[in-house]
Amino acid sequence: MDTQGQFEQIMKECRELFAKKLHDYGAAWRIMRPASVTDQIFIKANRIRSLEVKGVSLVGEGIRPEFMAIVNYSIVGLIQLELGYADAEDMAAECALEYYDKYAGLSLALMLKKNHDYDEAWRGMRISSYTDLILMKLYRTKQIEALAGQTLVSEGVDANYMDMMNYAVFGLIKLTFGE
Repeated sequence: MDTQGQFEQIMKECRELFAKKLHDYGAAWRIMRPASVTDQIFIKANRIRSLEVKGVSLVGEGIRPEFMAIVNYSIVGLIQLELGYADAEDMAAECALEYYDKYAGLSLALMLKKNHDYDEAWRGMRISSYTDLILMKLYRTKQIEALAGQTLVSEGVDANYMDMMNYAVFGLIKLTFGE
């Protein structure tokens, strides 16, 4: 399977999990402000790094579910940036999945462009490097949020969410399909 096929397979798995959580919880995440979404991604990335360093999980879950959560929370963040947060759950599952598909498609398109330009350099990287890059993007995002988006030369929060999502997908590809 080529990179596009692997990427699409991982995104399909992440979407299936997102849909199941929509069934169980509804779109309760609609109340989250973007900074809260960023913090939730931080928790997931920090846990991955902790597991990579310690080599053991006391709660029995590995890094794969955390990378999947980063993918899904990145999409939630992009939706929240587009629509703004709500004061209550205000989105049907079908609508949430339409937005999910929109941002999954944009993520794939971005990955294909970057993959062309960088010649699949990500395949030579360690999974722990994706974790570190996600954490770096999170610190950048927090700074951009602190500046209320008023950067001088940097991309915005949305671009950072897209990059975090793609790094998480790369980690999932390696965990699923191997090196």
